[in-house]
Amino acid sequence: MGKGSDSTSFQKPAEAYDRFVGRYGRSLGEAFVAEVGLRSGWKALDVGCGPGPLTAVLAEHLGAEQVAAVDPSQPFAAACSERVPGADVRTAPAEELPFADDSFDATLSQLVLNFLSDAPGGVREMRRVTRTDGLIAASVWDYAGEMTMLRAFWDAAVEVDPEGAGPLDEGIRMRYCEPGTLTGLWEGAGLSDVATGELNVAAEYDDFDDYWSPFTLGVGPAGSYCAALPESKRTAVRDACRRRLGSPEGRFELTARAWMVRGKVPP
Repeated sequence: MGKGSDSTSFQKPAEAYDRFVGRYGRSLGEAFVAEVGLRSGWKALDVGCGPGPLTAVLAEHLGAEQVAAVDPSQPFAAACSERVPGADVRTAPAEELPFADDSFDATLSQLVLNFLSDAPGGVREMRRVTRTDGLIAASVWDYAGEMTMLRAFWDAAVEVDPEGAGPLDEGIRMRYCEPGTLTGLWEGAGLSDVATGELNVAAEYDDFDDYWSPFTLGVGPAGSYCAALPESKRTAVRDACRRRLGSPEGRFELTARAWMVRGKVPP
Protein backbone atom coordinates (compact mmCIF):
# COMPACT_ATOMS: atom_id res chain seq x y z
CA MET A 1 0.00 0.00 0.00
CA GLY A 2 0.94 3.62 -0.35
CA LYS A 3 0.36 6.51 1.97
CA GLY A 4 -2.98 7.69 0.58
CA SER A 5 -6.16 8.51 2.46
CA ASP A 6 -7.35 4.90 2.55
CA SER A 7 -4.17 3.66 4.20
CA THR A 8 -5.55 4.07 7.75
CA SER A 9 -8.11 1.34 7.05
CA PHE A 10 -5.19 -1.08 6.64
CA GLN A 11 -3.71 -0.33 10.07
CA LYS A 12 -5.49 -3.42 11.34
CA PRO A 13 -4.35 -6.82 12.60
CA ALA A 14 -3.22 -9.08 9.77
CA GLU A 15 -5.84 -11.62 10.78
CA ALA A 16 -8.62 -9.15 9.96
CA TYR A 17 -7.23 -8.69 6.45
CA ASP A 18 -6.87 -12.47 6.11
CA ARG A 19 -10.58 -12.94 6.77
CA PHE A 20 -11.51 -10.10 4.41
CA VAL A 21 -9.96 -9.83 0.93
CA GLY A 22 -6.82 -11.61 2.08
CA ARG A 23 -8.43 -15.01 1.56
CA TYR A 24 -7.94 -14.46 -2.17
CA GLY A 25 -4.33 -13.34 -1.81
CA ARG A 26 -2.51 -16.65 -2.02
CA SER A 27 -4.27 -17.93 -5.14
CA LEU A 28 -4.03 -14.51 -6.78
CA GLY A 29 -0.31 -14.37 -6.04
CA GLU A 30 0.22 -17.80 -7.58
CA ALA A 31 -1.71 -16.86 -10.72
CA PHE A 32 0.11 -13.51 -10.92
CA VAL A 33 3.60 -15.01 -10.65
CA ALA A 34 2.76 -17.74 -13.14
CA GLU A 35 1.53 -15.18 -15.66
CA VAL A 36 4.38 -12.67 -15.46
CA GLY A 37 7.14 -15.27 -15.45
CA LEU A 38 10.18 -15.19 -13.17
CA ARG A 39 13.64 -16.64 -13.72
CA SER A 40 15.68 -18.64 -11.26
CA GLY A 41 18.29 -16.47 -9.58
CA TRP A 42 16.30 -13.27 -9.91
CA LYS A 43 15.89 -10.86 -7.01
CA ALA A 44 12.32 -9.59 -6.58
CA LEU A 45 10.55 -6.84 -4.65
CA ASP A 46 6.91 -6.97 -3.47
CA VAL A 47 5.57 -3.40 -3.21
CA GLY A 48 2.66 -3.01 -0.79
CA CYS A 49 3.05 -6.54 0.51
CA GLY A 50 0.33 -6.49 3.15
CA PRO A 51 0.60 -9.58 5.40
CA GLY A 52 2.62 -11.28 2.69
CA PRO A 53 0.61 -13.53 0.35
CA LEU A 54 2.57 -12.53 -2.76
CA THR A 55 5.84 -12.33 -0.81
CA ALA A 56 5.39 -15.96 0.22
CA VAL A 57 4.80 -17.05 -3.37
CA LEU A 58 7.87 -15.15 -4.55
CA ALA A 59 9.95 -16.75 -1.80
CA GLU A 60 8.84 -20.21 -2.87
CA HIS A 61 9.87 -19.52 -6.45
CA LEU A 62 13.12 -17.63 -5.85
CA GLY A 63 14.15 -18.31 -2.26
CA ALA A 64 13.39 -15.98 0.64
CA GLU A 65 16.89 -14.49 0.55
CA GLN A 66 16.14 -13.25 -2.98
CA VAL A 67 12.93 -11.45 -1.96
CA ALA A 68 12.29 -8.04 -0.42
CA ALA A 69 8.95 -6.46 0.51
CA VAL A 70 7.59 -3.14 1.75
CA ASP A 71 4.33 -1.92 3.22
CA PRO A 72 3.49 1.31 5.08
CA SER A 73 1.32 -0.60 7.58
CA GLN A 74 3.51 -1.67 10.48
CA PRO A 75 1.15 -4.50 11.54
CA PHE A 76 1.10 -5.85 7.99
CA ALA A 77 4.87 -5.58 7.52
CA ALA A 78 5.44 -7.35 10.83
CA ALA A 79 3.09 -10.16 9.82
CA CYS A 80 4.81 -10.50 6.44
CA SER A 81 8.22 -10.71 8.11
CA GLU A 82 6.98 -13.40 10.46
CA ARG A 83 5.27 -15.39 7.71
CA VAL A 84 8.18 -15.22 5.24
CA PRO A 85 11.32 -15.66 7.35
CA GLY A 86 14.47 -14.69 5.52
CA ALA A 87 12.84 -12.08 3.31
CA ASP A 88 13.94 -8.44 3.65
CA VAL A 89 10.69 -6.83 4.82
CA ARG A 90 10.59 -3.10 5.57
CA THR A 91 7.94 -0.59 6.61
CA ALA A 92 7.80 2.02 3.84
CA PRO A 93 5.40 3.50 1.29
CA ALA A 94 5.51 2.61 -2.39
CA GLU A 95 6.27 6.21 -3.27
CA GLU A 96 9.51 6.18 -1.20
CA LEU A 97 11.12 2.78 -1.67
CA PRO A 98 14.12 2.31 0.67
CA PHE A 99 16.36 0.64 -1.92
CA ALA A 100 19.14 1.74 -4.26
CA ASP A 101 18.70 2.12 -8.01
CA ASP A 102 18.75 -1.11 -10.05
CA SER A 103 18.43 -3.33 -6.97
CA PHE A 104 15.95 -5.85 -8.40
CA ASP A 105 15.33 -7.98 -11.47
CA ALA A 106 11.56 -7.87 -10.94
CA THR A 107 9.29 -5.54 -8.97
CA LEU A 108 5.69 -6.63 -8.43
CA SER A 109 2.68 -5.05 -6.77
CA GLN A 110 -0.54 -6.87 -5.86
CA LEU A 111 -3.79 -4.94 -5.16
CA VAL A 112 -1.94 -1.73 -4.31
CA LEU A 113 -2.01 0.83 -7.14
CA ASN A 114 -5.39 2.32 -6.27
CA PHE A 115 -4.31 3.05 -2.70
CA LEU A 116 -1.24 5.09 -3.57
CA SER A 117 -1.34 8.83 -2.96
CA ASP A 118 0.74 9.21 -6.15
CA ALA A 119 0.37 6.17 -8.40
CA PRO A 120 2.56 7.54 -11.24
CA GLY A 121 5.22 8.40 -8.69
CA GLY A 122 4.96 4.93 -7.18
CA VAL A 123 5.47 3.29 -10.58
CA ARG A 124 8.43 5.56 -11.23
CA GLU A 125 9.92 4.39 -7.94
CA MET A 126 9.34 0.78 -8.99
CA ARG A 127 11.20 1.56 -12.20
CA ARG A 128 14.05 3.25 -10.33
CA VAL A 129 14.81 0.20 -8.19
CA THR A 130 14.53 -2.24 -11.12
CA ARG A 131 17.46 -2.91 -13.43
CA THR A 132 17.45 -2.27 -17.18
CA ASP A 133 15.43 -4.96 -18.95
CA GLY A 134 13.90 -5.90 -15.60
CA LEU A 135 10.22 -6.68 -15.10
CA ILE A 136 7.62 -4.43 -13.46
CA ALA A 137 4.10 -5.79 -12.98
CA ALA A 138 0.96 -5.12 -10.98
CA SER A 139 -2.48 -6.59 -10.43
CA VAL A 140 -5.67 -4.79 -9.36
CA TRP A 141 -9.21 -5.97 -8.72
CA ASP A 142 -11.87 -5.59 -11.39
CA TYR A 143 -13.83 -3.44 -8.95
CA ALA A 144 -16.51 -2.46 -11.45
CA GLY A 145 -17.14 -5.96 -12.75
CA GLU A 146 -16.15 -9.46 -11.73
CA MET A 147 -14.75 -9.06 -8.23
CA THR A 148 -17.93 -10.62 -6.81
CA MET A 149 -17.20 -10.18 -3.11
CA LEU A 150 -16.85 -6.40 -3.32
CA ARG A 151 -19.24 -5.83 -6.21
CA ALA A 152 -22.12 -7.49 -4.33
CA PHE A 153 -21.36 -5.40 -1.26
CA TRP A 154 -21.24 -2.05 -3.03
CA ASP A 155 -24.34 -2.77 -5.12
CA ALA A 156 -26.20 -3.58 -1.91
CA ALA A 157 -24.83 -0.50 -0.13
CA VAL A 158 -25.83 1.82 -2.97
CA GLU A 159 -29.30 0.26 -3.00
CA VAL A 160 -29.76 1.02 0.71
CA ASP A 161 -27.72 4.22 1.01
CA PRO A 162 -27.27 5.80 -2.43
CA GLU A 163 -26.05 9.17 -1.18
CA GLY A 164 -23.60 7.75 1.36
CA ALA A 165 -22.31 4.71 -0.52
CA GLY A 166 -22.45 5.98 -4.10
CA PRO A 167 -19.37 8.24 -3.96
CA LEU A 168 -17.40 5.52 -2.12
CA ASP A 169 -18.14 2.68 -4.55
CA GLU A 170 -14.73 1.29 -5.50
CA GLY A 171 -16.01 0.39 -8.96
CA ILE A 172 -16.49 4.11 -9.61
CA ARG A 173 -13.74 5.85 -7.71
CA MET A 174 -10.82 3.49 -8.23
CA ARG A 175 -8.93 4.93 -11.18
CA TYR A 176 -6.83 1.94 -12.14
CA CYS A 177 -9.21 -0.99 -12.45
CA GLU A 178 -9.30 -1.79 -16.17
CA PRO A 179 -6.68 -2.52 -18.85
CA GLY A 180 -6.73 0.90 -20.53
CA THR A 181 -5.82 2.95 -17.48
CA LEU A 182 -3.23 0.39 -16.42
CA THR A 183 -1.60 0.53 -19.85
CA GLY A 184 -1.54 4.32 -19.69
CA LEU A 185 0.06 4.27 -16.24
CA TRP A 186 2.82 1.88 -17.34
CA GLU A 187 3.51 3.69 -20.61
CA GLY A 188 3.48 7.02 -18.79
CA ALA A 189 6.32 5.73 -16.62
CA GLY A 190 8.34 5.06 -19.77
CA LEU A 191 8.12 1.26 -19.59
CA SER A 192 8.35 -0.82 -22.76
CA ASP A 193 6.68 -4.02 -24.00
CA VAL A 194 3.57 -3.17 -21.98
CA ALA A 195 0.91 -5.88 -21.91
CA THR A 196 -2.23 -6.55 -19.90
CA GLY A 197 -4.21 -9.65 -19.01
CA GLU A 198 -6.69 -11.05 -16.52
CA LEU A 199 -6.31 -13.31 -13.50
CA ASN A 200 -9.27 -15.35 -12.23
CA VAL A 201 -9.37 -16.81 -8.73
CA ALA A 202 -11.96 -17.95 -6.20
CA ALA A 203 -12.48 -18.24 -2.44
CA GLU A 204 -14.76 -20.41 -0.33
CA TYR A 205 -16.95 -19.29 2.56
CA ASP A 206 -18.36 -21.51 5.32
CA ASP A 207 -21.64 -19.61 5.24
CA PHE A 208 -22.97 -16.11 4.69
CA ASP A 209 -21.73 -14.91 8.08
CA ASP A 210 -18.22 -15.98 7.11
CA TYR A 211 -18.59 -13.65 4.12
CA TRP A 212 -20.27 -10.78 5.96
CA SER A 213 -18.54 -10.52 9.33
CA PRO A 214 -15.13 -9.43 7.92
CA PHE A 215 -16.77 -6.31 6.46
CA THR A 216 -17.54 -5.17 10.03
CA LEU A 217 -13.85 -5.22 10.99
CA GLY A 218 -13.13 -1.97 9.15
CA VAL A 219 -10.53 -3.22 6.67
CA GLY A 220 -10.26 -1.31 3.38
CA PRO A 221 -12.78 1.18 1.95
CA ALA A 222 -15.72 -1.26 2.08
CA GLY A 223 -14.92 -2.26 5.65
CA SER A 224 -14.47 1.34 6.78
CA TYR A 225 -17.85 2.27 5.30
CA CYS A 226 -19.58 -0.77 6.79
CA ALA A 227 -18.13 -0.39 10.27
CA ALA A 228 -19.21 3.27 10.43
CA LEU A 229 -22.87 2.58 9.58
CA PRO A 230 -25.57 2.74 12.26
CA GLU A 231 -26.77 -0.74 13.15
CA SER A 232 -30.13 -0.48 11.38
CA LYS A 233 -28.58 0.60 8.09
CA ARG A 234 -25.79 -1.98 8.37
CA THR A 235 -28.43 -4.70 8.82
CA ALA A 236 -30.27 -3.45 5.74
CA VAL A 237 -27.07 -3.57 3.68
CA ARG A 238 -26.39 -7.05 5.02
CA ASP A 239 -29.82 -8.28 3.97
CA ALA A 240 -29.54 -6.69 0.53
CA CYS A 241 -26.10 -8.19 0.06
CA ARG A 242 -27.34 -11.64 0.99
CA ARG A 243 -30.14 -11.41 -1.56
CA ARG A 244 -27.68 -10.36 -4.27
CA LEU A 245 -25.58 -13.42 -3.53
CA GLY A 246 -28.60 -15.69 -3.90
CA SER A 247 -29.33 -16.09 -0.15
CA PRO A 248 -26.70 -18.81 0.29
CA GLU A 249 -27.15 -21.49 2.94
CA GLY A 250 -24.04 -23.29 4.06
CA ARG A 251 -20.78 -23.38 2.15
CA PHE A 252 -20.42 -21.39 -1.09
CA GLU A 253 -17.75 -20.03 -3.44
CA LEU A 254 -17.21 -16.63 -5.01
CA THR A 255 -15.06 -15.86 -8.03
CA ALA A 256 -12.89 -12.77 -8.44
CA ARG A 257 -11.19 -11.25 -11.45
CA ALA A 258 -8.10 -9.08 -11.33
CA TRP A 259 -6.48 -7.15 -14.17
CA MET A 260 -2.73 -7.41 -14.61
CA VAL A 261 -0.21 -5.15 -16.34
CA ARG A 262 3.46 -5.78 -16.97
CA GLY A 263 6.32 -4.03 -18.73
CA LYS A 264 10.09 -3.80 -18.93
CA VAL A 265 12.60 -1.13 -17.99
CA PRO A 266 14.02 0.02 -21.33
CA PRO A 267 17.74 0.65 -21.93
